[in-house]
Amino acid sequence: MSHSINWQKSSFSGGGDGNSCVELAAHNGLIRLRESDEPGTELAVTPDQLARLLGRVKGGRLGGA
Repeated sequence: MSHSINWQKSSFSGGGDGNSCVELAAHNGLIRLRESDEPGTELAVTPDQLARLLGRVKGGRLGGA
């Protein structure tokens, strides 16, 4: 049996259909992320991995070498 994935748009997307935004979905114990303009490309992470990523983003610690 296949389950559909319920994607949710970011509240920062502006709410319009033409806006590019991040979409998230919880599915099979993972958090899936995609951009609305590239729905065929997804990133799947655990909730802990997403929490660490968001912590780095909020703390300004994503800079490369």
